[in-house]
Parts: sequence; C-alpha cells; structure tokens
Amino acid sequence: MNSRERILGRVRRALADVPADDPPYERAVPRDYLREHGERTTEETVELLAENLADYRAVVHRTGHEELPTLIMRLLDAHGTREVLVPDGLPPTWLSATKARRVEDRATDTPDRLDRVDSVVTGCAVAVAETGTIVLDGSADQGRRRISLIPDHHICVVRVPEQIVGSVPQALERLDPTRPLTWISGPSATSDIELDRVEGVHGPRALEVILVG
Repeated sequence: MNSRERILGRVRRALADVPADDPPYERAVPRDYLREHGERTTEETVELLAENLADYRAVVHRTGHEELPTLIMRLLDAHGTREVLVPDGLPPTWLSATKARRVEDRATDTPDRLDRVDSVVTGCAVAVAETGTIVLDGSADQGRRRISLIPDHHICVVRVPEQIVGSVPQALERLDPTRPLTWISGPSATSDIELDRVEGVHGPRALEVILVG
C-alpha cells in the first residue's frame, strides 16, 4: 500500500458514518465571516492600501492620468531601463514619454531573454487594501504570468478607486478562478534559517506601484 492509498483509506473511514444525503460542503460550512474589518471611506481604503504596500517595501507613487506617462518615464530612467517589457493590451499612452526600447510579450521568448529585460510595466486586476496585495489575472494589460516574475523591476499601475477593494473576500468576488491569478505583496523576498532577508529570488527585486486617478 502506498501513501496515497493510506490517506484515501483514512478519508473513507472518517466518512463511513456520514449519511449519503448530508448537505454538500458548500452548504454545510457557514459563510458568516466578516467580509471587511471595519468601515472605511474610499479615501481611507486607498490610504490603507498605500500604507500596507509600503510596509511590504513596495514604492508607492500617486499621480493623475495626464501625468502618468511622465511619471513612468521618470521611474524607468531612474532604474536605468534600456528595455521595457510591454503586455499586448497596455494602453499606448502609458509609455508615450519614455525612450526605452519596448519588448513585446511573446510566447516564444525564453526565460533567459526575459531576464535581460530591465523592467516591466503592467496594469492589475484588483488591489486589496487590508493585505497590501496586487492581483494580476493575465488580462491584456497584464500579460502572461512570467513577465511579472522574471524582470527585476516591476511597475504596476492601479486605477483609483475602481480597482481597489478593502478585503480578500471582496477581491475574490471580482476575480475569475479559472484565470492565472498572481498575488503580489511587495517585492520578491525570502529568508534563510538565520532570517537573513534576500530579495529577488523568485520575482522582481523592485516593485513600484502607481495609484492613478
């Protein structure tokens, strides 16, 4: 008997006395937990998102729609970006001010090629204030999952207030579970047994979030 058979055997024994007409899990488990912790205005929700993003060592910027291209140009220049990865559906105006060479999101590009790109600019699906989390779902302005994980510098644009929610349950209501969801809480970071923090192991070393609106 292998491990799989032993585990399934335990599950069957545990369920042996459960009536066949018992309600399914979706109805048996109560869903009365809080959907959001406390009441906040839109402005307070945006402030909480910015605070938690910064707590995760993301760099937060705020701007209006007209100033967005200039801000992105400044951030790319400050990073020394020569090539910037661009999802197919990224609004063209966002990169209209930069002189960095645009690299299209192509399925044929190898991880080594993407690793040579300096920066990537994406939109997002939703941002969660309580956890300081940005969620990408592979939509046209976000591209394939790998383009936000391989380049060392990620600039993510969040539209305020329409893309910001207070809590994870509220975010899940907006997301399609069949899409490739990437949940980002700050730059990539991990630590060894001595708790020495290392950034950039499994994602961008630098995350800059622009709250636009």
